[in-house]
Amino acid sequence: MDESKVVVSVSRQFSQQAEQLFDAWLEAETAKRFLFRSDGGEIIKCDIDPQVGGGFVITDRRPGGDAEHVGRYVEIDRPSRLVFVFGMPADSPDEDTVTLEFAPTSTGSEITLTAEMAPGYEDYVEQVRDAWAEMLDKLALLGAASG
Repeated sequence: MDESKVVVSVSRQFSQQAEQLFDAWLEAETAKRFLFRSDGGEIIKCDIDPQVGGGFVITDRRPGGDAEHVGRYVEIDRPSRLVFVFGMPADSPDEDTVTLEFAPTSTGSEITLTAEMAPGYEDYVEQVRDAWAEMLDKLALLGAASG
């Protein structure tokens, strides 16, 4: 991990198995229900090419305008580790690196998400942590709703 990066980490327990959670990040129909979706927003585009070197474009239509998230996959090790870089090109040329680690537990699994941001984003740590935690919460609710 780069010492100069601003790092945010969030963990959450799930009743679902790691494989099911891992796949949710790479399947467009599921991902658009939790990934980068804001309250009051609507995902109008969710294109995912789930392979190393492949990428994604997810656009959330928000009251203040569209928010486009663009990324590419760096590591895909199903079902234990997923790494991608992403950014919002309209807002900044900077990209974050996100590492998801999936671990089995006695009641399901746990995801630990670590986001590495460029230096200078220290003032956004709490906002970024809250946003990722909210996405993990939405993912957990999807599992509860689907079984």
